[in-house]
Amino acid sequence: MEKLEKYQLLVCQLLKNHAMSEKNNSNSEIECQLIFDTERDHYQLLDIGWDGLKRVYNCFIHVDIKDNKVWIQRNMTEADLAQDLEAMGIPKEDIILGLPPSYKRPYTGYGVA
Repeated sequence: MEKLEKYQLLVCQLLKNHAMSEKNNSNSEIECQLIFDTERDHYQLLDIGWDGLKRVYNCFIHVDIKDNKVWIQRNMTEADLAQDLEAMGIPKEDIILGLPPSYKRPYTGYGVA
């Protein structure tokens, strides 16, 4: 299996796993949505709906694949997504933490880009 295809499958599986736990914790008026754009390699987990009179739209997880590297762009969960991806078989050097600025990435223990 090609590296890109493998990473796409693993990222989708990671988000599906988190979506299942989100569904168990959310109320009936809030929908947990998975967004998989495999053409442009953008992957997101969203909550969307209503909590009483308040509109809910939250992006909990956003992962991109760029140049055969998995970029964690947003993680608003308790989980360590980089560690989860590594446990799934993605090498540390292919995981980029997009949250810290580029000058701090060499100190994260993960890839730099």
